[in-house]
Amino acid sequence: MSYVDGFILAVPTANKAKFIEHARTGDSIFIEYGALRVLECWGDDVPHGEHTDFFGAVKAKDDETVVFSWIEWPDKATRDAGMKKMMEGNDPRMDPEKNPWPFDGKRLIYGGFVPVMELKK
Repeated sequence: MSYVDGFILAVPTANKAKFIEHARTGDSIFIEYGALRVLECWGDDVPHGEHTDFFGAVKAKDDETVVFSWIEWPDKATRDAGMKKMMEGNDPRMDPEKNPWPFDGKRLIYGGFVPVMELKK
């Protein structure tokens, strides 16, 4: 069974191109380490809620766009091994000096998820 890592973050809208370049570099490493697919989705139709919403979850400011991303892995074991390699910090492509985060990482929300249902056409 597959495994999914999900992410929600707020990116300064002016940093869209920087974010895409940062993601292109980092996401290729996830693929190299076993991920099947990585999607980075720039907020387009994200409503403000009455009680809670994506903006509140990441404390997005007026000049920021909410980004929703996920990584699909073949299974949790592959994900755990891939994430361990990423977190060890030995890959120079992940050096914050060479590939700085164009957003506030303190407001990044993430988690791992076990799929419980899938529909396909």
